[in-house]
Amino acid sequence: MATTAAKQGTKIVSKTSAGGAGAAAAGGGAPIIPLASPLMGKKKKPFLGMPAPLGYVPGLGRGATGFTTRSDIGPARDANDPVDDRHAPPGKRTVGDQMKKNQDDDDEDLNDTNYDEFNGYAGSLFSSGPYEKDDEEADAIYAALDKRMDERRKERRELREKEEIEKYRMERPKIQQQFSDLKRKLAEVSEEEWLSIPEVGDARNKRQRNPRHEKLTPVPDSFFSKHLQSGENHSSVDPLQGLGGLNTPYPGSMTPGLMTPGTGELDMRKIGQARNTLMDMRLSQVSDSVSGQTVVDPKGYLTDLNSMIPTYGGDISDIKKARLLLKSVRETNPHHPPAWIASARLEEVTGKLQVARNLIMKGTEMCPKSEDVWLEAARLQPGDTAKAVVAQAVRHMPQSVRIYIRAAELETDIRAKKRVLRKALENVSKSVRLWKAAVELEEPEDARIMLSRAVECCPTSVELWLALARLETYENARRVLNKARENIPTDRHIWITAAKLEEANGNTQMVEKIIDRAITSLRANGVEINRDQWIQDAEECDKAGSVATCQAVIRAVIGIGIEEEDRKHTWMEDADSCVAHGALECARAIYAHALQVFPSKKSVWLRAAYFEKNHGTRESLEALLQRAVAHCPKAEVLWLMGAKSKWLAGDVPAARSILALAFQANPNSEEIWLAAVKLESENNEYERARRLLAKARSSAPTARVFMKSVKLEWVLGNIEAAQDLCTEALKHYEDFPKLWMMRGQIEEQCENMDKAREAYNQGLKKCPHSVALWLLLSRLEERIGQLTRARAILEKARLKNPQCAELWLESVRLEYRSGLKNIANTLMAKALQECPNSGILWAEAVFLEARPQRKTKSVDALKKCEHDPHVLLAVAKLFWSERKITKSREWFLRTVKIEPDLGDAWALFYKFELQHGTQEQQEEVRKRCENAEPRHGELWCAESKHVLNWQKKTGEILEQVASKIKNTF
Repeated sequence: MATTAAKQGTKIVSKTSAGGAGAAAAGGGAPIIPLASPLMGKKKKPFLGMPAPLGYVPGLGRGATGFTTRSDIGPARDANDPVDDRHAPPGKRTVGDQMKKNQDDDDEDLNDTNYDEFNGYAGSLFSSGPYEKDDEEADAIYAALDKRMDERRKERRELREKEEIEKYRMERPKIQQQFSDLKRKLAEVSEEEWLSIPEVGDARNKRQRNPRHEKLTPVPDSFFSKHLQSGENHSSVDPLQGLGGLNTPYPGSMTPGLMTPGTGELDMRKIGQARNTLMDMRLSQVSDSVSGQTVVDPKGYLTDLNSMIPTYGGDISDIKKARLLLKSVRETNPHHPPAWIASARLEEVTGKLQVARNLIMKGTEMCPKSEDVWLEAARLQPGDTAKAVVAQAVRHMPQSVRIYIRAAELETDIRAKKRVLRKALENVSKSVRLWKAAVELEEPEDARIMLSRAVECCPTSVELWLALARLETYENARRVLNKARENIPTDRHIWITAAKLEEANGNTQMVEKIIDRAITSLRANGVEINRDQWIQDAEECDKAGSVATCQAVIRAVIGIGIEEEDRKHTWMEDADSCVAHGALECARAIYAHALQVFPSKKSVWLRAAYFEKNHGTRESLEALLQRAVAHCPKAEVLWLMGAKSKWLAGDVPAARSILALAFQANPNSEEIWLAAVKLESENNEYERARRLLAKARSSAPTARVFMKSVKLEWVLGNIEAAQDLCTEALKHYEDFPKLWMMRGQIEEQCENMDKAREAYNQGLKKCPHSVALWLLLSRLEERIGQLTRARAILEKARLKNPQCAELWLESVRLEYRSGLKNIANTLMAKALQECPNSGILWAEAVFLEARPQRKTKSVDALKKCEHDPHVLLAVAKLFWSERKITKSREWFLRTVKIEPDLGDAWALFYKFELQHGTQEQQEEVRKRCENAEPRHGELWCAESKHVLNWQKKTGEILEQVASKIKNTF
């Protein structure tokens, strides 16, 4: 008892102390004084309230260890529980799978295949540790060192790899290279030999050649009825019956609807009805298309069943998501038209056409004032239903133009269309679109009446006014256009149409006044005159045949908005633009205006003359040139163009008179002297040509005059006179290389090789930079068998003339002609190093390669010299050699377009067309070549400058060069 009382007393004391001072005071006793704490009088510790140092673990110093509770790591999960990710891939869909995967990742792969002598096992030893900033810096330093070391060895390594690849290709060539020589010999196989090659037989046995298809026999109705009556349950069929693979069900398992009530017999009549019903449903589903017409071929229904397959190939889950989203939009905002349209189109795409129709019709109920919803409903509904939908739409929206247009489109009969549009115009008389649609269906007389009403309802529509003016007579059209100008004073098309109307009726003097008044009136009404728009209108007038209107517009606006110093440049650009657009009369008007402003500008006259030469007639060219020489008498080229035009037309006396006038305007002009000589020599007036040259040598002695004198005597066969003239010329013009060339060639023609060599050597002393002289001397030595001397000459020439592609090319060809192909290839490599952008060297390099490597070389050539005509020509020849006719023709056309002065390209193109083209294509190439008058090219100059061909025309030289080309490439 005492113990219990003691305990109770202890409890009472503790409760009292817990009550605090307030309790004691309330009891009326003395307040309880708390005991003094041992920490009360001491200083506060400095680390209290501060963050713990880095890496500090509480209790670690006194040996305490941490523990983890379930609240730290989360609830325990079974290995078969699914993971949180709903879309996890297979193998990661349970907790156990992911734990197993993490264990596999932690285990190091100690397989022998993963071991390297230098690095050990793959991966870093410290990959599991944290990746800190100093690790990143160390990795960057090591990467920089590796990169530096790699750059030091890069060239040697790449060279070694290249040599190894080349050695490997030499030892083990590709199949294509092994059979290239055999494939080349296929070109020699004749058509008869090709056809006589026997067909490859079928080596398979009879069973493999004629596989027997599995035969399936339909089960007769008697089979079902027999086993239903017997009431037996069979799991297999008796093989003696000859029907394999059929399990006969017991009667109770049959579909109830197909059983005759009260019996166990199968009702065949109901099966037939069900089959017919199913077929009828499918046919109606397919025939019920948007347009209302069947898409089934009655003769091949089974073949066309693919049309029933939905065309949408996306994911079904995406469709479901979209459907759910659109449903949410419709329910949230049922009066939002795009939601209904999008829902209907989704169902249409997925093949559920009826659902789409139901949705869009619900949309028309919810959004009866939306044009788009009604139009979508009309689009989805078939035939007559669509008409009903549109009629309903018109009742809700009687002012909608688009619905009326759709209603007219749905009608198939013209009368019904007219009726719909007229009804629409009663409700919406201000719609230009409805008026235009209605007028298009009418006959001209009815259209004119309708347009007269249309312009009253829509007085601001320019198109309606112009359409009415076209249908009216001349007088009425003038009145209509005047009314149009009153109603729409700011539109330029009405004024231009009025000018075209006057021109069409012969009043060309009014055209200029109308266009001037148009500019004045439009400016007065605050319209900015856009020069480019007016020029575009002039081009349209030109194409429509209204020449006077087009020229009047050009004259009126050509000077608007251009600074005075920019006029010439801008006008020339405008003329080129008009020519490019096919508006030749506009270009002619621009040139005429420019010549009025700049009558003394030779360049403008030249541009106009070339325009007339290319696009005009001979008479217009000659008339222009007469005016040109009157304004620019010192322009020799204009005189020469006029004389040449007369000469080509066969009027030699007129050409002489033009040149005589040119002599008076330009006394002692070398060009005019030589043109007169050429005119006389081409017309077999050799004595007159000699006299002219003698007079020119005395009054205007130049190197070219002497050269032409020597050439005339040479081609006429007067070798001694030619040599004397050449000697005399060289006394005055010893630094003119062509005279030395002619002297050497004359000696070569006379078989005086020593004198020819001497002439070339003397010429090279005076003209060391003349490449043609070096080439002539080298070829002379090669011709007489002195190959070593020819090589030395070319090497000396390359030293005197560094980076000269022609000299390198001749050196390569010299070695190739000597049979030293390896040396030729070495020289070509050096040449391409010294002249990396030389087209003639790259073109030659393509055909120095073996046939399989040519295409690669041509790609390299095109990268270096993309627009060089020689490279383009080499590519065309390459395609020609591979029998790619279309591609070859394209590259030939590209070549002659880039450089029409290259005669070799024309000759090869002509040869190509002779072999693979039609007669028309051959004539076209010949005609274009004659117009281009090429003067350059290695093969071309060899023929055109030969003394025997001096009087031949361009077409004859073209044929001659083409006949000498052999398809050796």
